[in-house]
Amino acid sequence: MSRGLLSRAVGVYQLSRATTLLTGTRFYSHTEPEPLTVRQQNNGIRRIILNNPKKRNALSLSMLESLRENILTDVDSEDLRVIILSAKGPVFSSGHDLKELTSAQGREYHTKVFHTCAEVMTLIQDIPVPVVAMVNGVATAAGCQLVASCDIAVVTEKSTFATPGVNVGLFCSTPAVAIGRAVPRKVAMEMLFTGTPISAHDALLHGLVSKVVPEERLEEETMAIAQRVCQASRPVVALGKATFQRQMAQGRDAAYATASKVMVDNLALRDGQEGIRAFIEKRKPVWSNRAEKAHD
Repeated sequence: MSRGLLSRAVGVYQLSRATTLLTGTRFYSHTEPEPLTVRQQNNGIRRIILNNPKKRNALSLSMLESLRENILTDVDSEDLRVIILSAKGPVFSSGHDLKELTSAQGREYHTKVFHTCAEVMTLIQDIPVPVVAMVNGVATAAGCQLVASCDIAVVTEKSTFATPGVNVGLFCSTPAVAIGRAVPRKVAMEMLFTGTPISAHDALLHGLVSKVVPEERLEEETMAIAQRVCQASRPVVALGKATFQRQMAQGRDAAYATASKVMVDNLALRDGQEGIRAFIEKRKPVWSNRAEKAHD
């Protein structure tokens, strides 16, 4: 693995250790007895559920902090292979809680909200395991940003996506960072300037989501993707995810240089050599799921 990628991965892991790791049950809203997020994990698949449907799963500061902790908890554990992000209720997320964005809260509080939101969105892309959005409903503003930030998004036919901030006097500038990197520029600009929702099928057409399925098949289709990820080598997936994010921010020649070096690094991994041997010997690979080298 290249030094840059190793440093990036170590930074995320150190952050996960340095942070006081709390479960979703520690983050309560003032009016709801239920936790704002629910975290469950089984067979390598972590489920994080936005759990404040009465407030349309708004990404309040407390919700963002809870989501951040749920993402970071044991993120470097070999037992964690993939994260599925979903929501309770008909709204995946309506975006920021506008009641937190009035003048009464002040500039310092507003800065903290958007800093925390940006941290969560970048964490999703920087952690070493894939994050899959499972969407069954409306995703607007920062909620749409959350979907765009995930590595994969499986959505139902009834799901819709919008950036309506312009209509309430708050342009969706931070959602535009993720959305503008997921869909063509002119599609993003129409969404941002008009606030008009797009359908699930249009979201698929433009690259905002990965797959559109009937509501009754959402769980099955999402779990099938997660289980398929679990069948691969964890360090190989981690290296591939980090490399993809890095090379996408580079020019063509630099991207090829980065990816070519990482392919060589991948071959040096024990699991890289195990996969090749298994293919030659016509058997299933037995992964170590550890970032150990087979050779220098």
